[in-house]
Amino acid sequence: MYNVTAIGVLLIDFTQSGKSANGVPLFEQNPGGAPANVLAAVARLGKRTSIIGKVGNNQFGCFLKSILNEANINTSGLVFSKDTNTTLAFVHLDENGERSFSFYRNPGADMMLTKEEIKFELIDQTKILHFGSISLTHEILV
Repeated sequence: MYNVTAIGVLLIDFTQSGKSANGVPLFEQNPGGAPANVLAAVARLGKRTSIIGKVGNNQFGCFLKSILNEANINTSGLVFSKDTNTTLAFVHLDENGERSFSFYRNPGADMMLTKEEIKFELIDQTKILHFGSISLTHEILV
């Protein structure tokens, strides 16, 4: 039995991490997506967690799976797409430190998860189902 299963977006956040010698912003690759963040926090509390989602079959998707595994999150519900890429988000900071986001997901793999790809047994075996709303912001293309 899982304490929490989450379904929704998994993405790479490229967060601004300084500037180059020429004053150009530098970005660092970080795992992102609210559902995964919730699961990581719950797993740190010693609870059993699982994720249902879709990433690209690329280095970004593999990076996200490895981070989830390191966080003790069950990834048996994670699907890899050969047709669409992992969603990317660039996090920009203004002079006051306020964030703005540029998303690259037209579409992103997270938007392409189909009903047939969902492992419903994970939902049946969980106490709490958490889902992220960003996957609902665009019409499903399948």
